[in-house]
Amino acid sequence: MSHWETFQKSVIRYPELGFALDSSRMDAPAGWPEELREKIDRAFRDRAAIEAGEIMNPDEGRAVGHYWLRNPDLAPAEEGEWIRKVRAQVEEFSRQVLKGEIKPPNERTFRHVLLVGIGGSALGPQLVAKALLPPHPAVDIHFLDNTDPGGMDDVFETLGDGLAETLVVVISKSGGTAETRNGMLETEAAFKARNLDFSKHAVAVTGEGSKLDNYADSQGWITRIPMSDWIGGRTSVMSAVGLLPAALLGLNIDRFLSGAAAMDEKTRVDDVSVNAAMQLALMWYHAGNGKGEKDMVILPYCDRLDLMSKYLQQLVMESIGKEHDLDGNVVNQGIAVYGNKGSTDQHAYVQQLRDGLKNFFVTFIEVRSTRTAESIVVDDTGATSEDYLQGFLRGTRGALYESGRPSLTISLNELNAFSLGMLIGLYERAVSFYASLVNINAYHQSGVEAGKKAAGVFLDLLERVRTHLVQTGGAGVDAETMAANLGESDIEAVYHCLNHLAANGRATRREGSGPAEDIFSC
Repeated sequence: MSHWETFQKSVIRYPELGFALDSSRMDAPAGWPEELREKIDRAFRDRAAIEAGEIMNPDEGRAVGHYWLRNPDLAPAEEGEWIRKVRAQVEEFSRQVLKGEIKPPNERTFRHVLLVGIGGSALGPQLVAKALLPPHPAVDIHFLDNTDPGGMDDVFETLGDGLAETLVVVISKSGGTAETRNGMLETEAAFKARNLDFSKHAVAVTGEGSKLDNYADSQGWITRIPMSDWIGGRTSVMSAVGLLPAALLGLNIDRFLSGAAAMDEKTRVDDVSVNAAMQLALMWYHAGNGKGEKDMVILPYCDRLDLMSKYLQQLVMESIGKEHDLDGNVVNQGIAVYGNKGSTDQHAYVQQLRDGLKNFFVTFIEVRSTRTAESIVVDDTGATSEDYLQGFLRGTRGALYESGRPSLTISLNELNAFSLGMLIGLYERAVSFYASLVNINAYHQSGVEAGKKAAGVFLDLLERVRTHLVQTGGAGVDAETMAANLGESDIEAVYHCLNHLAANGRATRREGSGPAEDIFSC
C-alpha cells in the first residue's frame, strides 16, 4: 500500500475544529488483537465513569472532574453550581482589575501579574501565556515556579519599581506546598523591602480552609478563589489556576474552554476509527508495546508552542509513571517525554533521532498558519519563511520514517484560544485512555510525595548539622566527625549539609585533598 493510501486510511479529521491527527507513519496494525479490544472497551467505560463522577482515583478516594470544568452540565448538581460560581468570580474579579476598579495602593492600575506556584499550578499558565499573549499586552506575567533564590531575585529585579503595580497570584491547592510557600514569603519580603503592603497586591487560589486560605484571610489579601480536591494539579489549567491568570491578561477564556469542550465531545464517541484521543493512546501503546519502551518526542513547529513538550512532560509522565497497576502488581509503567520545537531541532538532536538509537517515536505538531500578514519571498524559488517551516517538518518526518523512526502528526489550522484548549483536551483524554489500557491510576502521584518526604528528612538533618556546628564547630570539623557526633549513619548526607551551609555563607570550608579531608567551621 502506498503512503498516500495509508494516509487516507489513517488520518482522523475534524474539519469544523480545524484539526487532524495523522498516524500513517506509525506502522500500526490494521486491526487490534482481541486482548487489546477488551482493554479498549474498558477504557471507553472508564471514560463514562469519570465523567459521571465515580471514584476514579481510588488511592485518594477522589472523583476526577477536570472534564466538568469546560462543561458543568456533566457534573453532579452541586459541583456544577460550584464551577459556575468560581468561573463567575474569576471573570468579575479580572474585569474589575482590567477596568481599574481594583487597583494597587498607589491608585494606578495593575500592569504586571506575578504568579507563584509550581508544577501544574505554573506550567499550565506558562503554556497559555506563551501561546496566546500578544507582543505588547496591557498586562504582562512573570513566574516564581521554583524555590531557587537566584531565580526569584532575577524576577524581582526585572519587575523593579514595577512591583508597585504588580498583582501577585499565589496558587496551592493544599496550601502546604513548600516551594510555593517559600516563593510567597520571598515575595512578601521583596514587597516589604520596597515599603509596599503585600496584602494589597495578593490573591490566593487554594482549597477552602487550607493553610494558604487561612493565611490570606488573616492577612487581609484582596480575595481568595477556591479550588476543589477533584481537580488535579496537572489537569488544572481550566480551573481558576489557569483561568484567573489568563483572564487577567485579557485572554479569551470562553474560547479556551469551548475548544476543550469541543474536543471532549469528539473523543466521547466509542469508536476507535473517529476518536482521535483513543487513536493517540493506541499509538503510544503500539510504539512501546504497552510498557513505555519508546520515548515520546514532542516537536511543535510553532515558536509559541515551545512549552508544549514541557507541559506534556508533566501531564504524561506524572500520570503514567507508576510502580503498581490497579491490581497491586509491580509494573513500572511510564513514557519518557521530551522535546523542543522545529525547525530549531534540525540543528540539535534531530541528528540522533535520524541516525542514533531507535528508542522513540515523534509527535509533530503543525500549525498551518502562524502569520496573518503577507510574507516576503526569501529565496529565488519564490519560497517564504512558512514554506521553509513546512518543508523542514515534512522533510524531517520523511527522513525519520525512511530510517525506521515512526511519527504522528497533529495539525491545527491556526493557534488561538480555541485550538489551544482543544489540544490540551486531546492530550488529557489520551492520557486517561492510555492509563485504562495499561490498568493504572493516572490521577495520583505517590512518587512526588515520596520526594517531598525525603526532602523533609534532609532539611531536618540540615538543621541538626547547623545547630551542632554553631555549638561546637569553631575549631573545625570534618563530615565523618560531624556524623559521629550526631549519631548519623549517612555521612554523605552530612557532608552535603556542611557543603550547603558553606556555599550559602552560614559556614566556612577549608578544602582538603578529598571530601573526607574538607574542614568546616562557623
